[in-house]
Amino acid sequence: MIRARRCVTPAGEVPAAVRVRAGRIAAVEPFDADAGADDVVDLADDEVLLPGLVDTHVHVNDPGRAEWEGFPTATRAAAAGGVTTLIDMPLNSLPPTTDARALEIKRAAARGRCHVDVGFWGGAVPGNARELPALHRAGVFGFKCFLLDSGVAEFGCLRPAELEEHLAVIADLDSTMLCHAEDDAVIGRARGRDYPGFLASRPAEAETNAVELVIAAARRTSARAHVVHLSAAGSLPLLAAAQASGVRVTAETCPHYLVFHADDIPDGATAFKCCPPIRDAANRDALWQGLLDGTISMVVSDHSPCTPELKRPDFGAAWGGIAGLQVGLSAVWTAAHARGIPLTTVVRWMATAPAEFVGLRRKGRIAEGCDADLVAFAPDEESVVDARTLLHRNPVSAYHGLRLRGVVRTTWLRGEPVAERPRGELLERGTA
Repeated sequence: MIRARRCVTPAGEVPAAVRVRAGRIAAVEPFDADAGADDVVDLADDEVLLPGLVDTHVHVNDPGRAEWEGFPTATRAAAAGGVTTLIDMPLNSLPPTTDARALEIKRAAARGRCHVDVGFWGGAVPGNARELPALHRAGVFGFKCFLLDSGVAEFGCLRPAELEEHLAVIADLDSTMLCHAEDDAVIGRARGRDYPGFLASRPAEAETNAVELVIAAARRTSARAHVVHLSAAGSLPLLAAAQASGVRVTAETCPHYLVFHADDIPDGATAFKCCPPIRDAANRDALWQGLLDGTISMVVSDHSPCTPELKRPDFGAAWGGIAGLQVGLSAVWTAAHARGIPLTTVVRWMATAPAEFVGLRRKGRIAEGCDADLVAFAPDEESVVDARTLLHRNPVSAYHGLRLRGVVRTTWLRGEPVAERPRGELLERGTA
């Protein structure tokens, strides 16, 4: 039994005693319920019991580019940040997860090496529409595509006709297509150390054009489409109108778009480089409003690390990706608290909604029958991020030196504290 004077449940934040049996939540009882348990944990008065977060956008890069990140390091960082389930993206690993054989190679690399539960997305690339049904049967949670150059040669982008071809298959499977939505026709070439030049090379129009394309294709095919890492708030009216008209389109955003803005970013600070880019403060405020009104349904990390050498201080040449898996909860909570947004809402965006999005019925909630994936979180304790102490593979972080509110003190996976021995399970669609 875990007792907490503050426990975030589907009914809100309440005092509760959470009874755990065989890795599942057997009951959520009043705080002063008789223990009748072999082991009782009393949370400190400054701690809140949260459900484990579900991060559906993580680039583990393993196998093939494990020097960028690997399953042991990524999942240890996840647990340290309160994430108990992650879904791995199909690119930046070698081979990319674009057919069933590659999926099994990926699972073999992960098996027995994960500290949290891990599932997998499949990839949608030119020429592999016939592979999607086999990947679907093998248990991927959906499919990811790029509408422009992905940055790695082995994961090609879909042109409009190819997007519709793949969406038609996905509609028949009742699956989901995740779309990196930028229009390369309006993207310029960036070079040099100044961030404004990089930002100007990837204008908001690149996103809004591509989001319009995704919406139109989803409407024509009746497929379910999801816009990943939404950065440009100008896309929000398009998404809201499509959602209201019955188009099956959703969107996510990321902690770095909610915490930083363009004026924060010094010359040469390519730890902040990501695509689409971090935009101005007014745009950031509008993304928060999109979350509050439900147009954006969730917040996920888009953890996309690399080696320090690839973050050379040239915004044209540096790898585009932010490593934020371990600090996402604290970063979002810091900014949310400053805006008067309660912790229960942050939990909905980072745990409940992502779990529902991928159909993980036993994840993302503290409720009877759910997996006992739990987090003791001290929401008022502050800490300063030191990239050298973060647990992902390479000590590069846009959050380095930032003072954040909220500290994860303990993470439980199916009722046991995450420890040195990997206990994470490999998940398949429809099985958890």
